[in-house]
Amino acid sequence: MSVRRNTMLLSALLCASLVSVSAFVEELDDSFMDTKGDDEIWLIKFYAPWCTFCKQLDPVWHQIGSELKSLGSPVNVGKSDATANTGLAKEFRVRGYPAILMLKKDVKYDYSGPRTKDGIMDFANRIAGPLVRALTSLQLFQHAMSRHDVMFVYIGATSPLKGNYSTAAERLIVHTYFFSASRDVLPKAVSISSLPAVVVFKDGTYFTYSEERDGELKSWINRERFPNYNKIDSYTLYAMGESGKLVLLALVEEKRLCEKSLRYKRLVEKVAADYREIYSRNFYFGFMEGGSYIDGLLMSEVVVPSFIVVDLSSDSYFLPAGDIETERHLLDFLDKVLDGSVQSQGGNGVTQRVKRFVYDAKVMLTPLFSQAPLLGCFLVCLPLVLVMVTCYLCSKARSADTDEDGVALLAPSAQSSRKLTDKKSD
Repeated sequence: MSVRRNTMLLSALLCASLVSVSAFVEELDDSFMDTKGDDEIWLIKFYAPWCTFCKQLDPVWHQIGSELKSLGSPVNVGKSDATANTGLAKEFRVRGYPAILMLKKDVKYDYSGPRTKDGIMDFANRIAGPLVRALTSLQLFQHAMSRHDVMFVYIGATSPLKGNYSTAAERLIVHTYFFSASRDVLPKAVSISSLPAVVVFKDGTYFTYSEERDGELKSWINRERFPNYNKIDSYTLYAMGESGKLVLLALVEEKRLCEKSLRYKRLVEKVAADYREIYSRNFYFGFMEGGSYIDGLLMSEVVVPSFIVVDLSSDSYFLPAGDIETERHLLDFLDKVLDGSVQSQGGNGVTQRVKRFVYDAKVMLTPLFSQAPLLGCFLVCLPLVLVMVTCYLCSKARSADTDEDGVALLAPSAQSSRKLTDKKSD
């Protein structure tokens, strides 16, 4: 009896906890835009009931809602079934699921990072806060540096440069934080020759923006918003494609790296640090564990460990002609990529897109055929049958409009007119 009572108590507590967590996430419908407050800030997930990734994200979403509420955040958390609330989904131009975005003062901010609690929480806090955060003391400055791998700071008084900085922040706040400070709160190791200035702190050092050397401020910030060398996942690699830079990757095993993989990682890290002034304008450097994402780009199984240069802006890539064992070999490879001696492969042309579609279909259907052959055959044959039936019906309809001699049949009125014409000619 006591066991049954304990089981019932545990079930009641579990249900109560689920209800309390769910209470922090509001279900939104098509009336949302008319009923929300003007100053409200919303973090919204659009989902479809059949979407597997949406279901996997659901418990994380409720954790985010609970944690933001417990921290006293002004962010409201909601979710909406895009298949039922098509008006709201159309308002926010939802294209895929799950779609994550924030709404602040009627401005929409799309999230394109990893679907993790930490990643989404950081995005929510970044958008909810000030566009440019003021660092008013040395302690605040050092605390910000300890928390961010890459940090952009405007230093100085009001100026046209500050206006450009704020404009860039409006566009790029979805990706990184923006700060401002006066000269007297900077660490002693930071020396700025002239003010105002925009400085990026990363890789254990700092670099000052120069319009003459670096071009437009927003483009420079977009290029410099990643560490020069880093562990790179598929989300980061995709985002790096927007910067316009190439990415040199050491592809290594996911676990228990062999000696060759460790040597490749060290080699890339050394080149990134020692030759930053030469290559940082054109390259990011890093390593990626596993090659499944790159397999889709190459449309074949990539060798691990190995080197590859990726250009996600055009879905193209560069492979070394031979083995790379020394620093000199790697530098020669980078130089040949820049001067065009190494030809790019892949791309996003029509032919490549068709090949990639076929490859993706093959990758998706192969495990299906191995686990459920009949279902796989059905899914492959059904579209072919539909195409054949459609072609047959079209052909039959066309032949019905043609007589036995291959002459198109005329409508009755046209045939009568033709007979009258023939009689007159007789």
